[in-house]
Amino acid sequence: MIKETNISINQNRLWDSLMTIAKIGPGIAGGNNRQTVTEEDGEARKLFQKWSEEAGMKMIVDELGSMFFRREGTSKDALPVVIGSHLDTQPTGGKYDGVLGVLAGLEIVRTLNDLNIETKHPIMIVNWTNEEGSRFAPAMMASAGYAGIYDINTLLSAEDTEGNIFGNELEKIGWKGSEQVGKQKFHCYYELHIEQGPILETEEIDIGVVTHGQGLKWLEVKLSGIEQHTGTTPMHVRKDTSLAMSEIILAVNNIAIKNQPNALGSVGHIEVSPNSRNVIAGQSVFTIDFRSPDINKLEKMENELRLLAIDICKKYKVEFDMTQIGGFDPVTFDTTCLKNIRDSAKKFGYSHKDIVSGAGHDACWINSVAPSAMIMCPCVDGLSHNEAEEIKPEWAGSSTNVLLHAAIASAS
Repeated sequence: MIKETNISINQNRLWDSLMTIAKIGPGIAGGNNRQTVTEEDGEARKLFQKWSEEAGMKMIVDELGSMFFRREGTSKDALPVVIGSHLDTQPTGGKYDGVLGVLAGLEIVRTLNDLNIETKHPIMIVNWTNEEGSRFAPAMMASAGYAGIYDINTLLSAEDTEGNIFGNELEKIGWKGSEQVGKQKFHCYYELHIEQGPILETEEIDIGVVTHGQGLKWLEVKLSGIEQHTGTTPMHVRKDTSLAMSEIILAVNNIAIKNQPNALGSVGHIEVSPNSRNVIAGQSVFTIDFRSPDINKLEKMENELRLLAIDICKKYKVEFDMTQIGGFDPVTFDTTCLKNIRDSAKKFGYSHKDIVSGAGHDACWINSVAPSAMIMCPCVDGLSHNEAEEIKPEWAGSSTNVLLHAAIASAS
């Protein structure tokens, strides 16, 4: 696959690092349960600290617990080229989501050390706290705090479902730092991630060049009718919110299909009240997830849904309310960083393709304050956020080689 290059990472060493850290917080089915600011998260951080310091880097930890490791450059005034992702996982997560991006950065520093290669700009590796958002909301917490999207004290006060406070839990595991969030300034930022989708593997493409990140709208819908006995209430007088909900869910799917390409729509969270076998649902609450890299298309889908939902609810005599409860605008990544990624893939002879990231990543927030770009490698069957998540060693190696050369180009 490699046509010519004079610098490559040590693929076996990278893979060994991935397999070693995967032993921390093992799942029940071969993956990982290393949720943010748990003891397992703390243990993984200690191992990463040990490896990074052995590679000659110095650690800084900010108030949100993000870990920054710096390899100095030849210019003391140059800002660092930053490589990062996250070590935390979903409750039933895989061994590669996020972790590959962090350990790829470490492997790049190790390779530069092995070959005695100096760069003008420092190289910095970052582990962002709580990217997944599975325990504490919002997802991509620390990178959003770094980018100034959220107030830091508000983030530190976030609670999980058991009432635990994020800042307290961070302090409990020993990873609440003193560095002001956002103090570390970046020359540019690269993030390597598994695709979490089937496109690259299906099309036998080595490298995904992520040009855009999907914009997202989370719309919470509340339908109000009347709770009535299912056995005594005639069909024509019912105010059944579950019936209206079913038509709205179908409309979400049809609107996404109508707005192709690169439009997505689904409903994943549903609550029906009183949720009894013999009571007509008097209230239904559900969340619509619309995604697109085009902000105009996102707005269009929301407006189409609202008009259809109002008509549906009139037909079934139920009240309709819809509120946006989350989301972010689409992201367009930096053209220079993207060129460096494409040039690096060409240098190795890797096939590559421009793709859109359907999921949110730390790079999406960092792009608002520093030039950023993402690289993706294939993922077996496109399966992620699942303990069966899998990649091949050669995929990890090839994508890290591309990251290495893109970083060198930016750091020269």
